[in-house]
Amino acid sequence: MTHETPPHNQRTSENQPPAKDSVVDRRSDIDRRDITPATPTNLERRRGPGRRLTDFVKSAEEGEMTREQYTFLLAIDAFKRVNHKTFPSWTDVLEVVRKLGYRKTMPSELNLGGKVQDWTEKPESTSGVNKPSADAE
Repeated sequence: MTHETPPHNQRTSENQPPAKDSVVDRRSDIDRRDITPATPTNLERRRGPGRRLTDFVKSAEEGEMTREQYTFLLAIDAFKRVNHKTFPSWTDVLEVVRKLGYRKTMPSELNLGGKVQDWTEKPESTSGVNKPSADAE
């Protein structure tokens, strides 16, 4: 008795999942690159027709960093060496950014969908990353 298996792209029933040994081609589904968010975040970097790299990004990708980019790179590298971390967490990166002197003094240019309330702080405010927590006392 021979049992013929239908090709992987045909199902015997619409409600029946493909057999375990069948191959599912994910390329036949929607391409994530074709999906654009309903509301742009101002973080999109994918290029398409009419979209070019900014000079800020282009020069860095070509190895011509600004003083700001180079200083950030050196600060992250120093953090990794001093703390013996190959991959710093995002909290670690934010700590380095704050210690470099960056403060949130301007309203955000990002659209994060109302997930966080925007704020600003005084330019002369401290980084706040070396304060001991209340739990440490």
